[in-house]
Amino acid sequence: MDDFTPSDLKTILHSKRANLYYLQHCRVLVNGGRVEYVTDEGRQSLYWNIPIANTTSLLLGTGTSITQAAMRELARAGVLVGFCGGGGTPLFAANEVDVDVAWLTPQSEYRPTEYLQYWVRFWFDEERRLEAARAFQLARLTRIEALWTGRPIKEAGFVVTAEALRKALGQHREAIEESPNTTDLLTLEARLTKLLFKLAAQAVSYGDFTRAKRGSGTDPANRFLDHGNYLAYGLAATATWVLGIPHGLAVLHGKTRRGGLVFDVADLVKDAVILPQAFISAMRGDEEQEFRQSCIERLTRTESLDFMIDTLKAVAEDLGEVQA
Repeated sequence: MDDFTPSDLKTILHSKRANLYYLQHCRVLVNGGRVEYVTDEGRQSLYWNIPIANTTSLLLGTGTSITQAAMRELARAGVLVGFCGGGGTPLFAANEVDVDVAWLTPQSEYRPTEYLQYWVRFWFDEERRLEAARAFQLARLTRIEALWTGRPIKEAGFVVTAEALRKALGQHREAIEESPNTTDLLTLEARLTKLLFKLAAQAVSYGDFTRAKRGSGTDPANRFLDHGNYLAYGLAATATWVLGIPHGLAVLHGKTRRGGLVFDVADLVKDAVILPQAFISAMRGDEEQEFRQSCIERLTRTESLDFMIDTLKAVAEDLGEVQA
């Protein structure tokens, strides 16, 4: 078989790709040289094209199957494929019982090493790793402040005063900058998340809200948060893969979760984009599909994948060069 090189395809930068798919109850296959998903309506099969050159990630939910030929084409186009449960909830299977989403990373081409080399220069130094964790958390706060006070989110009914948000985030920003270790940072993160849930519930007049653990929530906001967070994980996995940085080289979550860098990167947009959309959709009475589409549109409009990649690059270059 002839060797494949990236130049064989007209490629689109991952940060500029427009599509992230979640599919269920269908088959993914190659038909006439194109990757398509097939749904059945009675005795009729309907074929829908997947524009793989303009797709970042493909999430396969319940009732799906995929052919080897389709996987080969998706790998060639650099599309990450994730297997997950219904609604984007965790996959529990085999010996990977604590895996959130099983990702198949394309391996048909070598990944660039530039940012991996930057990353490993500082990663083995505990103090430098702590600096990286602080940088991620500070970028997260900046993103929340920018998007939570924007006009689109206010027009959707999510109203938080800039002054109240600035005051709340300012206290956390100071604490993050002075944080002595990652354990303290994780504690601050938990406090911040609790505060953001409170502000979000107030912003849409949701009433009392308590975040349920491990997908046990039954109210709309909890269900949407579980669902939407996995879209952020998919983008984070894409961002780290694009730059060639292994998921195990986490700066904050690695001590408690495998593939922790995906969770570090996903935090950059989870609170800024997914969290408010979950409460907005809950108050509108959206169905899962409507919420998912709103999240994807919001992630695209806010250029969340660009933000993830740019933040990773900035942290890698700044700390990697200091350590060089």
